[in-house]
Amino acid sequence: GGSAPGQRLTVVRQHLHLVGYPLECVFGLIIISDLGSISLLETVGATLNELPWFLAYMATAVGLTLCYVVIYIWVTPHPEIKLIRENNAAASVAFAGSLIGFCVPLASAIENSGSLVDCALWGAVAVIVQITIFYLVCMPIPKISERIEKGELASGLWLGAASLAGGVLNAASMTN
Repeated sequence: GGSAPGQRLTVVRQHLHLVGYPLECVFGLIIISDLGSISLLETVGATLNELPWFLAYMATAVGLTLCYVVIYIWVTPHPEIKLIRENNAAASVAFAGSLIGFCVPLASAIENSGSLVDCALWGAVAVIVQITIFYLVCMPIPKISERIEKGELASGLWLGAASLAGGVLNAASMTN
């Protein structure tokens, strides 16, 4: 299996340091202060070597996000896409908060997982957490979907904010 992006960055930094290139870290970016004999071809080659892993993690993330959207739309009683097309701000805010609330922990899973399978499993956990949040939000406002369909922005904002907050907490819980 591959390694997570953060782990690969550490490996690159260690490799460059071991082969004798002085490194500086500025805003999280590795800057080689003396390129010496590193050719442009070697630099590009080293970067492209990681391209398959980037594509694999990105494809996994896109696939999981599409699955999340389909499941979320199936679970919620209100038709998000139809309402958004009709310029319903409440539906848009609720759906956007939910989508971001899913993607934040998914990004954490990508950063902290040791393999694609690990990433996919934590992505599935993020789906379950977001669906659970929807049902928890419905408890104090049982007819939230009806209110969102009517365009009541407060209900959409409540659902979106709760989804985002849950996603941030979910992401923080996934770090190692």
